Amino acid sequence: MPMIIVRYVTPTPRPDLRPRIAELAARLGADKLGKDASVTAVLVEEADPKGWFTGGRNPTDDGLSAFWMDFTITAGTNTKAETTAFVKAAFEGMEALLGRLHEECYVLVHAADGDAYGYGGRTQNGRWAAAHPG
Repeated sequence: MPMIIVRYVTPTPRPDLRPRIAELAARLGADKLGKDASVTAVLVEEADPKGWFTGGRNPTDDGLSAFWMDFTITAGTNTKAETTAFVKAAFEGMEALLGRLHEECYVLVHAADGDAYGYGGRTQNGRWAAAHPG
């Protein structure tokens, strides 16, 4: 049950991007990390380009786009190889959508403890325990 937050800037506003970014993030979560898209939540926010700085400059002033993707999953559910493949695919997928990217675009696969993370009023470890009675 991932929660994905994506913030981005582009040199020219493009309102069509939000659903496309949400679809990309959920699809990559399913394809690269094996996450169930039916319980994946995605928040996509276009940031103010004048408020986005890298090295003291706005990437959009140089005709570049930028993004931050924070993908929260339960700790221990993915391997290093899977998360590495996800980070690479996320950068490539966002570049295909946004155009030329500033190199300092970040993807964080945030692995949260299963006792401290959940949805619907239940932790992930609580869900696991209910599905796998001893």
